[in-house]
Amino acid sequence: MRIVHLSTNAHGGAARAACRLHRGLRGVGLDSRMLVQFKTDDDPTVRGPAAAAGRMMARLRRHLDSWPVRLYRRRRDALFSPAIVPERLASQVAALGADIVHLHWVAYGFLRIEGLRAFRRPLVWTLHDMWPFTGGCHIAGDCGRYRVSCGQCPILGSSREGDLSRWVWRRKRRAWKGLPLTVVSPSRWLAECAQDSALFQGGRTEVIPLGIDIAHFRPSDQRFARELLSLPQDRRLILWGTTGRLDNPLKGFRFLQAGLRELTKMNGMASVELVVFGSSEPADPPDLPVRAHFLGRLRDDVSLALLYAAGDVLAVPSPQENFPQVAVEALACGTPVVAFATTGLLDVVEHQGNGYLAEPLSAHSLAQGLAWVLEDGERRQALSRRARQKAEAEFSLQVMAQRYADLYRDILGERS
Repeated sequence: MRIVHLSTNAHGGAARAACRLHRGLRGVGLDSRMLVQFKTDDDPTVRGPAAAAGRMMARLRRHLDSWPVRLYRRRRDALFSPAIVPERLASQVAALGADIVHLHWVAYGFLRIEGLRAFRRPLVWTLHDMWPFTGGCHIAGDCGRYRVSCGQCPILGSSREGDLSRWVWRRKRRAWKGLPLTVVSPSRWLAECAQDSALFQGGRTEVIPLGIDIAHFRPSDQRFARELLSLPQDRRLILWGTTGRLDNPLKGFRFLQAGLRELTKMNGMASVELVVFGSSEPADPPDLPVRAHFLGRLRDDVSLALLYAAGDVLAVPSPQENFPQVAVEALACGTPVVAFATTGLLDVVEHQGNGYLAEPLSAHSLAQGLAWVLEDGERRQALSRRARQKAEAEFSLQVMAQRYADLYRDILGERS
């Protein structure tokens, strides 16, 4: 059985999950291959444009796919993908002899909506965001128009029913009708959103959590980790990760900022400091009530595992998350997680079991959760043990790969 994965990138959040699954499937004996639009390593099982002309064309495709969106001058600063650029992925998939085509995050002009029908093979689609069932946005937020037919898109700043989002939604409805498609969501929350959508309602939807290499992400000595990362030994460290910018609304910095102000007012929290990863210190540093250490982007799992070991707690104040891999990685390293009790975070964090679930979007409740984890050393050790146990039982790479392998066999068995 040969599986061909389609992913725009080989690196990044969703791409890391796709690559991990690819490696995990090969580890359980399946013939897994990947096709990507941007390739940055020399893995022979991952194919992408190697020549300079091919790489330049990949960048051009991203630009071309965004031009209809730029016509909406009142649009928000959020990703919207029309998926209009023609491509030749079907011939590449056929040349690889795929039995199943497994889609992941396929934006930036990598896959045209109408291209799915050309594969002529069973399809599995892992949801890394909401784009597969919306009219073009990747995160719908409070908008629920994907449950009907989109239009009047708040991301586009549009008040018209027949806007770009309605056009994209209609193209998906026509192109995907009757496809042999199985949708897989890492979280129960996103699976419910998909089932509620007009495009995927009534179709097959499975829930399989993302997996990580728990032999790599594991507890290690905190003092040693802090020494290697030049972090203070005598402070309680709160970890927080973002992607390139502090003001990314998806990562909840404003809630963290307000929560830290609340935290510093509480007894015994004077020794708290913040460690930011994924972003370097900006030229104009943010107003924070505690000292902050900026580690920049950590590009390998070794550095990430070391970071989690150095921290006392990971804060995930995101208002909406599908399935946060940083939280799973932290748990595997024995680091408790404090997050809002919402969306995919409910599948990862057990309230007062391996962390703390705060009231959604409440900075005060977030601060209470951080204090609850930090104030009692024995409690934190118990949380750490439970964090590792949950990661071993539910989020290992082998568990994820085996569940997908079983799904593939079930799909091919049904078709035969």
